[in-house]
Amino acid sequence: MNSHRTSARAGWRRAILVAAVALVAACADHAVLQPTEIAADTPCALDGMLLSEFPGPKGQIVYDQGAPDFFCDTVELVSTLLAPEQQKRVVAVYTQDMGATSWDKPQGHWIDAKAAFYVIGSRKTGSMGPTLATFSHEPDAQAFAHDNGGKVLRFAEITPQMVTLDGGVLKDAL
Repeated sequence: MNSHRTSARAGWRRAILVAAVALVAACADHAVLQPTEIAADTPCALDGMLLSEFPGPKGQIVYDQGAPDFFCDTVELVSTLLAPEQQKRVVAVYTQDMGATSWDKPQGHWIDAKAAFYVIGSRKTGSMGPTLATFSHEPDAQAFAHDNGGKVLRFAEITPQMVTLDGGVLKDAL
């Protein structure tokens, strides 16, 4: 009888150990990736402009492989995400909370870009001219829209037509 109890205990220990290992592995697959802080020399993935030299919220896309792509403007970020030719597997997308950082020199305060509130059509500009202001809280987005114009949208409401990249220098030359 004693050997039966010892064998049963060993079986339970193995089962608990296997379950714990499986739980840790599952958690590792769903680990929350942290955003990378931008440095003074961090370039934009689309045009090589230095992010630190421009006002307004920045963005970053983290892929399942390779380094993240950084964007000096939220229009570039969202346009890239909504592009049909986007082939890399995106695992996280961040932008900055303009309710918690300076518009002129934004630093830190990264938030999930797909959960953010966006203000489109405001008078505030980013590196490429008109941009999307981003907020983690709707009351902050509404207050910004009240003070600076624009309309508050969720990520899912933004269409590719709202974030075309044909502005900036091209339109300035016309």
